[in-house]
Amino acid sequence: MKNIDSNTHVSGTSVYLDDVPVMNGTLFGAAFESPSAHGVIRELILDDALRIPGVVRVFTAADIPGQNEIGGIIKDEPLLADTHVHFCGMPVAFVVARTREAARAAVKKIRIRIDALPVITDPREAQAKGELIIPPRTFRQGDTDLAWPQCTHIFTGNADINGQEHLYIETQGAYVIPQEHNSLRIYSSTQGPTAVQRVVAAITGASMHQFEVIVTRLGGGFGGKEDQANTWAALCALAAWILKKPVKYALHRMEDMAMTGKRHPYAADFKIGLDKDLKILAYEVSFFQNAGASADLSPAVLARTLFHCTNAYYIPHVKATAWSCRTHLPPNTAFRGFGGPQGMFVIEAAIAKAARVLQVDAALIQKTNLIATGQTFPYGQIAASEAGTCWDKAETLYDVVEQQRKVQLFNTENKLLKKGIAFMPICFGISFTNTMMNNARSLVHVYSDGSVGISTGAVEMGQGVNTKILQVAAQTFSIPANKIKLNHTSTYTIANTSPSAASATADLNGKATLIACNAILDRLKQLAAEAFHVTPADITLENGHVLVNQQPSSWNWQQLVTTAFAQRINLSEHGHYATPEIHYDAVKEKGHPFAYHVYGTAILEATVDCLRGTYTIDTVKVVHDFGNSMNTDIDRGQIEGGIVQGIGWMTLEEVIYDREGKLRSNALSTYKVPDIYAVPKTIAIDALQTTRDNLAVFRSKAVGEPPLMYGIGAWFALHNAIRAFHPHADIPFITPMTPEKVLLALYSKTNTETNQQHAETVSHLGSDL
Repeated sequence: MKNIDSNTHVSGTSVYLDDVPVMNGTLFGAAFESPSAHGVIRELILDDALRIPGVVRVFTAADIPGQNEIGGIIKDEPLLADTHVHFCGMPVAFVVARTREAARAAVKKIRIRIDALPVITDPREAQAKGELIIPPRTFRQGDTDLAWPQCTHIFTGNADINGQEHLYIETQGAYVIPQEHNSLRIYSSTQGPTAVQRVVAAITGASMHQFEVIVTRLGGGFGGKEDQANTWAALCALAAWILKKPVKYALHRMEDMAMTGKRHPYAADFKIGLDKDLKILAYEVSFFQNAGASADLSPAVLARTLFHCTNAYYIPHVKATAWSCRTHLPPNTAFRGFGGPQGMFVIEAAIAKAARVLQVDAALIQKTNLIATGQTFPYGQIAASEAGTCWDKAETLYDVVEQQRKVQLFNTENKLLKKGIAFMPICFGISFTNTMMNNARSLVHVYSDGSVGISTGAVEMGQGVNTKILQVAAQTFSIPANKIKLNHTSTYTIANTSPSAASATADLNGKATLIACNAILDRLKQLAAEAFHVTPADITLENGHVLVNQQPSSWNWQQLVTTAFAQRINLSEHGHYATPEIHYDAVKEKGHPFAYHVYGTAILEATVDCLRGTYTIDTVKVVHDFGNSMNTDIDRGQIEGGIVQGIGWMTLEEVIYDREGKLRSNALSTYKVPDIYAVPKTIAIDALQTTRDNLAVFRSKAVGEPPLMYGIGAWFALHNAIRAFHPHADIPFITPMTPEKVLLALYSKTNTETNQQHAETVSHLGSDL
């Protein structure tokens, strides 16, 4: 089945926030952002801004009737700065005018005087000064202190992992329209409609039932609109609530980049110990998370870093500690993978360090330590593993021995170009790690003409969730897809929603839809059974027809529905699903937090120009644990997109703040994302065939986040290509691996041998030219 949004996307008729018709009298907003990263507000001068023609009002913290607080996990984030500013880009005032141009012109006229305070941008410095969002958390398995003496080889090192800009095509924004009975309708570009509803209620001092949040779809989210959409909806709602006028604010790209948080940068220290057979016996790691100025989702992101700190490996003795460090940057937030990729990069770096010193292929250590079914993760859950199966199939399917032979031959024959290969196994848990969030609802109506309408809490943002939910209903009722419509997401239709995140949206909302459809179906089967004098078990539906004991009857779907309607049978159902089996004790740091894990193995090959430092990612070959895919086209699209986004994070995308906390990579001219020329020439994806049961909807495992981690292998493929040119190169574990860093690594030593090698390379290039 094709994605149901394909036609509207290519015809330009898909409805996003900016496509909602603007009502007469709508006002437009613009935020005035702090020019300083940290300081005390001494004076805020609005006079010149208020003189701009068309300006209606400028809102400050003093105008908020409820709480000046939008923090979700921790109440530490004001909507508008009051006495202090905590990051460059922090909203201080909100201008509302009759035109967008007037609002933005007025923002430029606002003046502010701030007494500067010290600025912290480094998480290690923040940790040393005790600037923490929450107390540190530690996961333990076995006893590392007892394990170290048993290790034949012990290695230490550190890693610095940069952030990543979400760069969704549709920027943040909201459009708020007053309704009767002192209520608001809020169109928001958000992954979490209920979070917006909750924050607006707090800001206005009213109750949640007065605010309807509506989302038709997003032009991308990647986690950046899970909590950070709240700010812009709350600002518009504040103005609409007080002025009783519709208010809209859609951020300019540079505003969005400057004022919103990114993927969390991390610093980390590691210590890894192996026995003589390359079994990893012990692993200790300390993570320093750069949370930014307030908590946002950092505590939850930090937890998932710990959950995935050993990736797809079994390590009997583990101690992993993580600090969430408060700095003076915009609050960092959810991003595809939600802290897991940072933890996985560090264990891969530790393995690479061990492999380099021991002069063995890192793949040998990786394969030797893959987790097996029955072994435990550091958080206590027992693995039902496909890690080894994926690895073995990848080796065979893609003929790794031959690929390695060709790479060695290429490297022997070329001085200017070198290739590198890296394996990247993944293991990613599926569920919100906050157990209470693992629930969803679906409202299904079967109309009297046989058509079906479905409303869920899922937000469609390009991942194809609406298509999968539609497939659930079509398969359950056995009717054509064109008889089913997915409605927009509304907090009045479906209440108390969890955000569309954690790769769990299709599972949660799909299972809720399945429950609702089955409840209606049971009533319809009871009706048919009575009419044909059989039991409900004798009734089945197939391609719009009613079968009795597998034989066609005189009824079809339409007659079944018409008869049910005439007999006053309930043709609507509100289904609720809560993931079973999962639980977690945050005091003991043990439990069963995930419904299931997704496994896979990728083999990446890269080519480096050893004179210029430029490179290409040539191939990515994957064996991926789909489960039993509901829609292979959608799933493959998600895997391809995740791989490229992961490669971008590891190679090109460099978020740069200066020491004063100002974003320097603040536009598409200074922040590079993968384009068509950066995409690997070959992306091969093979689905692992498995009969293992799981808690996914129709056993179709999640594909939103796990594929991004394959991109981590690009860093290590480049690492290996550099070492093919310069075996003793100094390659710090710092991301991203930009061409500049590649060039520095290629010529990282100053000894005579290396200088001679460079001279020979240049001479060779000159003769070629």
